[in-house]
Amino acid sequence: MVVVLLGPPGAGKGTQCKRIIDKFKLTHLSSGDILRSERAAGTELGKKAQSFMDSGKLVPDDLIIEMMVGAITKAKGNCVLDGFPRTVVQAAELDKELKRKGNVIDAVVNLIIDDSVVENRITGRRSCPTCGAVYHIKSLRPKVDGFCDKCKGQSLTQRLDDKPDVIRERLKTYHQQTSAVVGYYTDAGGEVLDVDADRAIDAVTAEIIEKLESLILAK
Repeated sequence: MVVVLLGPPGAGKGTQCKRIIDKFKLTHLSSGDILRSERAAGTELGKKAQSFMDSGKLVPDDLIIEMMVGAITKAKGNCVLDGFPRTVVQAAELDKELKRKGNVIDAVVNLIIDDSVVENRITGRRSCPTCGAVYHIKSLRPKVDGFCDKCKGQSLTQRLDDKPDVIRERLKTYHQQTSAVVGYYTDAGGEVLDVDADRAIDAVTAEIIEKLESLILAK
């Protein structure tokens, strides 16, 4: 089963991805992780990607697609694509290459959440610079204000990319590019599973698992 997990920043993709993987015994595939792995291993694809990155250019879609298809094949078609494809072009090319390999995208899990909720979630995050533990100024406060529960470190900080203006720009990019991918899969007759992500984490997980299990039983 090949599952694509989509949703804006702050929708909870990381948490839900781990739970899907644990439940269905799938491999987690992130384009960024795969790119770094190919570079570190010094593969031909990794060297080609490195040449673009060293010159400050974006790695071309065809290289990213080739890496992802190779990773999906290695995972024997049992994986979750985390936040990929990001554009309609990538989605179309991925479908074409997977078809050549005798594989398909089985389901797209689309986490839906309002931008205002995302902004409140992300801008409220604080992290410990010492151990990396993450908190939230409203929903996950440390036991002692300003002190990390785990390492007792002080001065919890806000990441630069968690600032309001940065979040709005990231959301704008998501809506311009990645949200169109949902429309692509819907138009292509794919299994797009819309899930309301503005709920308790366990409730979101339960709905995702229920929908994926129903899909498996229907095949």
